[in-house]
Amino acid sequence: MLLATTPLEVAVRDAYLHRLGLDADEPSVEALRQVVNRHVERVPYETLWIRTGELWGIDPHASARRIATTTRGGYCYHHNGALGLLLQSLGYEVHAHVGAVHGPAGPNADEVANHLALTVHGLPSQANPGGRWYVDAGLGDALHDPLPLVAGAYRQEPFLLGLARTDDGWHLTHDPTGGFRGMRWTDGEARMADFARRHEYLSTSPDSAFVTVPMAEQRDAGGVDVVRGLVHTRIGSGAHTAGPVRTETEYLELLADVVGVRVEPQLRAPLWHAALAAHRAWAQDRDG
Repeated sequence: MLLATTPLEVAVRDAYLHRLGLDADEPSVEALRQVVNRHVERVPYETLWIRTGELWGIDPHASARRIATTTRGGYCYHHNGALGLLLQSLGYEVHAHVGAVHGPAGPNADEVANHLALTVHGLPSQANPGGRWYVDAGLGDALHDPLPLVAGAYRQEPFLLGLARTDDGWHLTHDPTGGFRGMRWTDGEARMADFARRHEYLSTSPDSAFVTVPMAEQRDAGGVDVVRGLVHTRIGSGAHTAGPVRTETEYLELLADVVGVRVEPQLRAPLWHAALAAHRAWAQDRDG
């Protein structure tokens, strides 16, 4: 894994595991599953930091420290960069790959490196004798468990996911009810420098959906909760869409109660105004 040249600090590892509610166990398929489950259930996928002016970088050590010591999360580079370091510190053989999340038209050159994907090797099981696993905490509403790196269809409620081999890597097909259509990644080993240009675009360009609308979501075994703008939507078990919140206090309580984010005091007003502006723009477009 080439995401960092130095290992994760022991104190950060222990704080990270504490946030996940886990002990440092020896590598195994079940232990890997527990780490991934707890990460996606407790660390929110969120872009709130963009609209508060925090503009985080993608150094995996910084991401791991933030995840270990706050209630915050980030998007794919933060989640999988930090998770890769954590798994590596626990003794797993981790590999990082350049990915491309795409829409209905399929992958294109502009989308390459908009995602960091992980695989873990050396963990054979009866169902996966090759011992290679696809691990991804950075897709928001997709994986809850690691997937065996074997072509096929996999049910992770409420979604049906598909894995297929390509000429130079793999392709994940998401469920039609999910937030994107698919993600393709290549076999080669990635470096964080491979993602720098796309991260700059995704986090700063006015054409980026991450910039226009603050959002946060949290996966669990039955579905996903999404707070997009001022609206809370539940996908999967207990599916519903609530009406927009009306006040800053309600918005901050929604983030805390639904996705576990407790925004620092100095960031609350700018985040609220950004979410309110995004909701008004959405409502105006909807009403024509």
